[in-house]
Amino acid sequence: MGERGSKIDMMDTARAAQRTEVDPFLRPGALRVIAPAKVNLFLGIGQRRADGYHDALSIMHSLALHDVVWMRREPLGYPDGAQGEIAGPKVSATMRFAAGLPAVDVDDDDNLAVRAVRMLARETGCGAGETVVMHVEKAIPAQAGLGGGSSDAAAALVGACRFWGLGADDARVVRVARKLGADVAFFLHGGCAALSGVGDEFHHALEPMKSPVALIKPVQGVSTAAAYRLFDEDPQLVDQQRYDRAFAAKQAAEVPLTNNLVPAAESLLPELADIRRWAQGQPGAQNVLMSGSGSATFVVCESFAAATALVAAARARGWWARATSFSPLGAALAPVRR
Repeated sequence: MGERGSKIDMMDTARAAQRTEVDPFLRPGALRVIAPAKVNLFLGIGQRRADGYHDALSIMHSLALHDVVWMRREPLGYPDGAQGEIAGPKVSATMRFAAGLPAVDVDDDDNLAVRAVRMLARETGCGAGETVVMHVEKAIPAQAGLGGGSSDAAAALVGACRFWGLGADDARVVRVARKLGADVAFFLHGGCAALSGVGDEFHHALEPMKSPVALIKPVQGVSTAAAYRLFDEDPQLVDQQRYDRAFAAKQAAEVPLTNNLVPAAESLLPELADIRRWAQGQPGAQNVLMSGSGSATFVVCESFAAATALVAAARARGWWARATSFSPLGAALAPVRR
């Protein structure tokens, strides 16, 4: 069998395995939830506060690139004929990673989506005696600053709200999201939004963009904790005029692309500076910025053709890359295609 035949067989095997994993969710009552990626158009980190946090202005924008979170529930039952109410719900998740993404083994106790459902159940008293099972189809790389795990958690909250008859704007849902992290709270809204406080308080929405985007990520990631530690050694604060301009923006296109974590991240992973300089010189590249604490860089392109050409060139250099676009959506239910 030739190389082409082997690749086709491998693809067929992967599709069959994926179908087997999804089949249990293709039934009445199961949910399919879209979990989009995000980038930070603006990230202005302030000096470290006494409580260990940093004041921050973060302007995030959803992308069309997304994970898919499948959810189903069923009665937990009573083991060995035991009687009485069983505390719950019991929550678990499996994951499948798209081609090109390294598989990451995440225990349920460390899975942000699992933790989100468990926390919401404790907060509301819902889900007692149930099993909630999730399967996450991962297209968003980990340790990229693209919010993949946080978006999955927001999607899990959206699904749990549907199961338990809660509104997504329920104060308890928002409280759980903020406890889990600033990005989780953002994904309940999606689109483009400014978050203040420590970057977890929704302040106002901005009119989203539709521009095409190329994403580039090196093999290595950047530790968020390490990036903040290095930032604290020599805080490089955003100029107040630029900060005010970002905060006053009404449209995503008006936001001055800024991220004052870039120097720290590039010190930890110098390859990020190589990616930035290389991307800035590519045809059709309009703006280039690292997202979050890294390690993904996003490139706003003049056309989708320019974005796809840039992605092809980036992959030829050994980097993960993907063409996408800005999106107005947050975590949202989608039809289950049977």
